[in-house]
Amino acid sequence: MDRILYCFAFQHDWRWTVAAALICVFGVAVACHLLGKARGMTGARQRNVAMLAAFTGGLAVFSTHFLAMQGYDAGAPIRYGVWLTISSFFMAFASIALACMVVLARPGWLNRALGAALGLAGVAAMHFLGVAALEMPGLITWQPVFVAGGVLAGIGIAAGGAAFLYGPGRLRLSATAASGAISIVVLHFVSMSAMTIGPEGATVDGWTVSAGAMGAVIAAMVVSMITIAAAVIWMDRSRRSSILAQIRDALDAMPDGMAFYDAEDRLVLWNNRYAEVNPELSSNLQSGMTFRQIIQIGLDEGLYAEAVGREEEWVRERLATRAERATTMEQHIAGDRWLRVSDRKTRAGGIVTVCTDITELKHDARALGEARDAAQAANSAKSQFLANMSHEIRTPLNGVIGVAQALANTELNATQREMLDLIRSSGQTLQVLLSDILDLARVESGRMELSEEAFDLGRAVREAATLYEASAQEKGLQFFVEIAPEVDRWIQGDVVRLKQILTNLVSNAVKFTSSGFVCLTAAPGPTIKGVQTLRFSIEDTGIGFDSETRIRLFSRFEQADGAITRKFGGSGLGLAISRQLAEMMSGELDCESEPGGGSSFMLTIPLRLAEAPVALAVSEEAAPGVDERRMRVLLADDHPVNRKVVEMILAQADIDLTSVEDGAQALQAVRDGDYDLVLMDMQMPVMDGLTATREIRLHEVAMGLSRLPIVMLTANALPEHIAAAEGAGADRHLAKPFDAAELLELVVTLPRARAASIAA
Repeated sequence: MDRILYCFAFQHDWRWTVAAALICVFGVAVACHLLGKARGMTGARQRNVAMLAAFTGGLAVFSTHFLAMQGYDAGAPIRYGVWLTISSFFMAFASIALACMVVLARPGWLNRALGAALGLAGVAAMHFLGVAALEMPGLITWQPVFVAGGVLAGIGIAAGGAAFLYGPGRLRLSATAASGAISIVVLHFVSMSAMTIGPEGATVDGWTVSAGAMGAVIAAMVVSMITIAAAVIWMDRSRRSSILAQIRDALDAMPDGMAFYDAEDRLVLWNNRYAEVNPELSSNLQSGMTFRQIIQIGLDEGLYAEAVGREEEWVRERLATRAERATTMEQHIAGDRWLRVSDRKTRAGGIVTVCTDITELKHDARALGEARDAAQAANSAKSQFLANMSHEIRTPLNGVIGVAQALANTELNATQREMLDLIRSSGQTLQVLLSDILDLARVESGRMELSEEAFDLGRAVREAATLYEASAQEKGLQFFVEIAPEVDRWIQGDVVRLKQILTNLVSNAVKFTSSGFVCLTAAPGPTIKGVQTLRFSIEDTGIGFDSETRIRLFSRFEQADGAITRKFGGSGLGLAISRQLAEMMSGELDCESEPGGGSSFMLTIPLRLAEAPVALAVSEEAAPGVDERRMRVLLADDHPVNRKVVEMILAQADIDLTSVEDGAQALQAVRDGDYDLVLMDMQMPVMDGLTATREIRLHEVAMGLSRLPIVMLTANALPEHIAAAEGAGADRHLAKPFDAAELLELVVTLPRARAASIAA
């Protein structure tokens, strides 16, 4: 240790030693910085930057050694052998390059430690080559223990610093450079203390240079290192400046306004759009102003309608909201402007504020809302119009069909009978068209609802087919109805809508078939996703259609072509409604056909089995008094044609009919008389049918009377009308135009059912 201290204190000029240490720290720091940059690169760029780091490190090590030697007191002037000195420089450069290659080969502390050890070993070789290049006044001998100690100590310090100190950041870079410089200083001074100069002189073969010349070389190397460092600093700053400029351009190109506030909520930077979406602030924005000052400008100009009269409270709420880590709010600005303001905190406590002008979105949303309200109002008006038109059309149509049905029971000659059939056929066509239009309107508006009730499938299918069996026979067609025993039972569903689909399909089959047959089949369908289905097939030998027609067949107001429409008639609504009803039933309606080869329509719906209801048998003796006298029926209808139609139909039965013109007269007649049945219109002056029905039910309860059967005999045929009638207390709803047989059946059966229940 004394030798080391003596060498350091007395054999070296401290000024040269300090200069060597500073150059060493500086050069190693530049080399480590370049090596760190190379790790983030690939290919040729990485190789070039790594070589520059190795060259800088070699310059630093070489300069450190020979600067220290400039201050060494050897007792006489020292000269330097040229070739050995040059060899020592290349040894330094090669060892540092090898260290860089090892460090870049694989990340991790082990490779860094190994690279530093290899580099320091090369530096030791350079040191001894450099000493060998000296022309000293005596013979140099070495103390092996000190030599080994110096080399191992330097390697240990360099490897430890590279393994545990190297990393990102200026502090770690400085620590790594310091540890590298210390390892080189330790190597130099411990090794120099191991050197003893004997009395015999030593000479160096070949060319030599003086200490002054060597000083000039070292100065050039130091200038080179400084130049490299300056170039690196300049490139880094240029790169940062370029990146910052690109970021600034990107910020200014943003469609949204952006501003950054520091941890104390002071404005640091903002883009052009931020000033555009806040025009009241554009001339006032300055770096360093707080967010509180910014919103105060808006308050002073009355921009925030929600803050009027409560400015301080509003400011506290706004700042409290902003203090949260991430918030988004919509702000209404004077002039009917809207901004979406989003605040996000950074890790350092700053706040990034993004302002988006959503004025157009708000205006569009308002326009859409107004359009939606207008559409809803138009839809309600359309529904009301359809209801009114349904009532107005059904009322005279009821007169036409009802009078025709009554006239059919009179003596007519052949010509009159033919004209009457034409009237009845036209009336039925109008009735079907009216029902189709109303159904389509209900489906479009989403007001079509299916009922769920148990019904006899076989009976429903036969009833649907029976309606067109006579028409088929008149055309000479064979008409078949086939129901598989497995499905000829009670099921759950909407029997009315199912019969509507079947009658539409059978009607079309009969209409478009001139010869051959029409067949309606009901059988079990395929199991779809674990659900058992029911398959209806309607086949015919009619005109058929091609694939192009099939695509548009289920569209509204579509038929095969205009010629067919003229020849066979029809609105083209039936199939569209049938498919929509099938979809509402969770089923599907499809078809197959070819021109001239007939058609086949397939309806598939889920099969939900149900138990048949228990029939309650009522004996003739259980209903005394009904047939012992003439049945008394009360008719309430303000339309004289409708009253006349009912009178003509009921004249066929042994019935006493009393007619009144409004609900108030009907209520008084029920209170004063004894009736077996009431036929009630829904829309009447003075008192409507619903009110009259409710009053009758209240009268029955107050007087302890039995329930009088009431049938709503009305042109109001929409589902909501039926529901309103049931809610008022009506027993049945019969829509105009009605079938005479159906009316007669109700008039006969309802009073008997009432008498049976009273007797029971």
